[in-house]
Amino acid sequence: MSLSHIRRHLALALAAPFLLASQASQAEVQVVTSIKPLELLVRAVAPEDVQVTTLVPPGASPHTYTLRPSQRRALSEADAIFWIGPDMETFLERLLAGSDFRDRSHALNTEPGAGHPHHDHADHDEDAHADDDHGHDHDHDHDHDHDEDAHASEHDHDHGHHHDHGDGPDPHLWVDPAQALKMAHQIRDVLAGLDKMDKAELDRNLDAFEAALTAKEQAIREQMEPAKDISLFAYHSALTRFAEHYGLHLAGILTLNPELSPGARHVQEVQEKLAKANHPCLLTEPQFNRQWWLSITEGLDLTFSTWDPLAIDIPATPDGYLAFQQSIADAVMQCLPEQAQH
Repeated sequence: MSLSHIRRHLALALAAPFLLASQASQAEVQVVTSIKPLELLVRAVAPEDVQVTTLVPPGASPHTYTLRPSQRRALSEADAIFWIGPDMETFLERLLAGSDFRDRSHALNTEPGAGHPHHDHADHDEDAHADDDHGHDHDHDHDHDHDEDAHASEHDHDHGHHHDHGDGPDPHLWVDPAQALKMAHQIRDVLAGLDKMDKAELDRNLDAFEAALTAKEQAIREQMEPAKDISLFAYHSALTRFAEHYGLHLAGILTLNPELSPGARHVQEVQEKLAKANHPCLLTEPQFNRQWWLSITEGLDLTFSTWDPLAIDIPATPDGYLAFQQSIADAVMQCLPEQAQH
């Protein structure tokens, strides 16, 4: 039984008078999330009538996005704003540190060493940087004026959770189901603090989500058992936490910083790893240009698969996060020699 069906059956147990009153109040709740995976977690926990707006659109990257002026209004009207934190959505850091948003914004990356909003920028107005109504999600198929060799000549993904564009832990928490569950609990606590919210329904939804996620996690572990001997390579560190959680072999990361072109020395190191790897598979991401991958892997015997850390094609339903986890597992399984794409 899907999470949606579980929630539907639970809803039928509610008394009708209380249900009508609850729906009328919940319809007023406005939530903004920075990226689609956080919307999926809100959908898993919140009542169905809660309105959710996601800022980073399909095809864009939170690493390089610029806030649209029209999105400032959604933030202004939100009862709660959920984001990972300044190590991920740099375009929100100064704005959400301001007095207009500080009490309503909630950074879900609370790990030790994670960046935190700098409140000394509170009076900064982000609209000055968003004077046209489009996001600047830069493709990574063009050359930059500088590369990352100077920043990370010896860096390797094996150094724990240290990520590729800062000194703190890897901010791609949401790909790890254990971290996602922690974030779901944080979301529940924030929403429960709103006067308009039915706390009992939040608790029922969270319990149902936790049970369904536990079952999905176990199924994925069994599904991916044959993939544990494959050498996986990723564009950047977004896959790291998923791979570590499920015991997969992430052998290399192509770029240490998605905002910079990888330097020649690092590319050569990755190419050498690819040449020596056991059944190497390169997992590309739709936010970045696949042709660029092909240009630096020409002549190497490897396979390709594609996964989307931003879950763009996943329906925003109570089951959405479960489907997101499954989509990553399916992408990894496409790396198996009998299913792989060359």
